[in-house]
Amino acid sequence: MSLFDVSPLASAAAKGGRRAPLAERMRPRTLDEYVGQEHLLGEGRPLRLAIERDDPTSMIFWGPPGTGKTTLAKIIAQRTEASFIEFSAVLSGIKEIKQVMVEAEKAAGFGSRTILFVDEIHRFNKAQQDAFLPYVERGTIRLIGATTENPSFEINAALLSRCRVYTLVGLSETQVVALLERALNDSERGLGEMGMTADGEALETIASYASGDARNALNALEVATQLAGGRGVTVLDKALASEAMQRRVLLYDKKGEQHYDVISALHKSVRNSDADAALYWLGRMLEAGEDPMYVARRVVRMAVEDIGLAAPEALNLCLSARDAMHFLGQPEGGLALAQAVVYLALAPKSNAVYTAYGAVRADIEKTAAEPVPLHLRNAPTKLMKELDYGRDYQYAHDVEGKVAAMECLPASLAGRRYYIPTGEGREKLLGARMEEVRRIKEAKG
Repeated sequence: MSLFDVSPLASAAAKGGRRAPLAERMRPRTLDEYVGQEHLLGEGRPLRLAIERDDPTSMIFWGPPGTGKTTLAKIIAQRTEASFIEFSAVLSGIKEIKQVMVEAEKAAGFGSRTILFVDEIHRFNKAQQDAFLPYVERGTIRLIGATTENPSFEINAALLSRCRVYTLVGLSETQVVALLERALNDSERGLGEMGMTADGEALETIASYASGDARNALNALEVATQLAGGRGVTVLDKALASEAMQRRVLLYDKKGEQHYDVISALHKSVRNSDADAALYWLGRMLEAGEDPMYVARRVVRMAVEDIGLAAPEALNLCLSARDAMHFLGQPEGGLALAQAVVYLALAPKSNAVYTAYGAVRADIEKTAAEPVPLHLRNAPTKLMKELDYGRDYQYAHDVEGKVAAMECLPASLAGRRYYIPTGEGREKLLGARMEEVRRIKEAKG
């Protein structure tokens, strides 16, 4: 593959015209066509300024699928005079990319610039990512990477430090509906020649279940219009949209009240130790197409809000269930969440830490930010020691009972008690230990 054989940016028509999927045909070609990411692309926002100024800085686009990462890279390529080369880390190896980078270095000698776009860049391991470093460092290439994974964990730190990271978010349902309407009306690249229309409920249904993924929504619209065309129908309705999405829309409306009502029912069933009801409401959400990672996050919250230290192992179980869902996906991952909610429902309950931390936040909000008591301050220098930093501090390991009779709260909050353990599960033991600590302090005071 030669650097000079690659065309900067071919249009959808040139890549296959009407045979290309609707999502590819409708891919925005300019910033004016682009929908979403206003926090990055609004007037005066950082990414828009970088694009308009043709900033040569390498960058990483991080966000969920269908939010426009590849599209942004292509728009940048269209606005610059640089050669644009697109790779997917799923399909290409580092060997091919190294070859291109070598050719880019030769081209740079003639004053030519190269943008190297790597989709799913997190698929390269850290050692493979090192191959980009010298070329990015020298400015031989302008690297634009796209990833759905957290760059802090998946991108080599040295490479990350040389790139600007932009976080993309899922499109709102209103934005997705606007994209669907544009596709229906566009006769050049979209479905306008079909003379198809859609009622509001149909487009809202598709947008609701697309979870902010424009590609997913456009694919569903294309399927819906094909179904309608095959049946001689010219108006898309909610039933056709539901069939195209292959989801039972009437079971659960992710946009409306049921989204909040059903998660509330799940949480309150767990809190009330009703394992059967918890399983039912979990199933209602997952089988209707709710984002399983949203459910997983809420389940983790239940562990810390309602179970707490009465059964501290519940948090680890829920985090493991989240990881299993992320690793397995649906439907297998749903069993891990089911296991977690049954355990939470049957576990002893305590909101003592939840209540305690709420009281802490309230005190922080309404009281002055007092300085740390001198005896608790660190004293690494002679001056600090002369100022009594650390004076009268008692090292707990050196005193009887491993508890020192010193106050660790600011003066205005001395003696304040936040955490009041219940008598449930492990917390009963923690309560006994707190009482023991209190008695030891009183005896030494």
